[in-house]
Amino acid sequence: MRFETLAVHAGRGPDSATGALVTPIYQTSTFVFEDIGKTRGYDYSRSGNPTRRALEDSLVALEGGRSCCASATGMAAETTVIHLLRRGDHVICGDDIYGGTYRLFSSVMQEYGLEFTFLRLDKRLALEQAIRPNTRMIWLETPSNPLLNITDIEMVTDVARKRDIITVADNTFATPYFLQPINHGVDIVVHSTTKYLNGHCDVVSGAIVTASSELGERVHFLLNAMGTCASPFDCWLVLRGIKTLAPRMRMHQENALKVSEFLSRHPKVRRVFYPGLATHPGHDIAKKQMRGFGGMVSFEVNGDLNSVHALLRNLRVISLAESLGGADSLVEHPMTMSHLSMPLEARKAAGITDQLVRLSVGLENGDDLVEDLENALKFV
Repeated sequence: MRFETLAVHAGRGPDSATGALVTPIYQTSTFVFEDIGKTRGYDYSRSGNPTRRALEDSLVALEGGRSCCASATGMAAETTVIHLLRRGDHVICGDDIYGGTYRLFSSVMQEYGLEFTFLRLDKRLALEQAIRPNTRMIWLETPSNPLLNITDIEMVTDVARKRDIITVADNTFATPYFLQPINHGVDIVVHSTTKYLNGHCDVVSGAIVTASSELGERVHFLLNAMGTCASPFDCWLVLRGIKTLAPRMRMHQENALKVSEFLSRHPKVRRVFYPGLATHPGHDIAKKQMRGFGGMVSFEVNGDLNSVHALLRNLRVISLAESLGGADSLVEHPMTMSHLSMPLEARKAAGITDQLVRLSVGLENGDDLVEDLENALKFV
């Protein structure tokens, strides 16, 4: 089946008990045993739940993986995956990643004996030179958050495969509609399903999709042991959102291209980051490995922090808020919001400036979004 059909049907089927078309919410903590040591497939919702299983089966189909575990949040997914490693292991990670990921790695997991190298993953030689005897994982975002850098996934997986290194791709920005990292050799895909997969800004949840059953078993063991699983109701909300993922992503992209083209011509905008623009340095790689460019746009304002604040305070349609991927267009200031937990030196090294603004372009009329930005930029 093609993607749009999978998004509607994969992991779902009429309820065996009632024939209900929509997957029921199995809002239960426990399941009755048929006999001692005999269940109907479920015993306790932390270990497994039919609603969660439906979501996991859907994501396996959409990502082209072998196994999936739905988690309580996107950060719960990342925390679970990083626990595949042991004290003394080394991780190479993109340098302009989500601030919460940076915080987890540098401020939490480093304290437990993991080692991290943060590196722009755009050159094969630099990646190979960063590998140590104890390197066990390469972690990437493409497009990255917030600079929308594009990583050549097949280059990374080729380097990793020859050295038996696990590769992990955060596919939150692109979604499986635009990119399926497993098809390019990635071992594990993580999602904040809070974002585009849910699409309505009414849930926090995450997911881990693995390319192999063996990795899937290891991840499920950790998810069950650590209790990082998703609740049935949250899974149901994400399942509902996935049905409309394809048309939503097409509209997000249409609006994002319109907004990025407008911003690239505006005299008060210094630079625009959107892989759909031919001027983006990763444009050709994105065209090669993606079927579209997504709905995220970042840009730098000409001026100082006061200029940025003037822009943010004068938007009327676009709301100042963290998160992304919903119907509502959102704007945020990485330096004081999503990447506040990243040290100043790390932000500077990655190229995250005080003037950087990140847009999650929503599903409103694109002309209204352009007009809103145009009016707000008058105050810059």
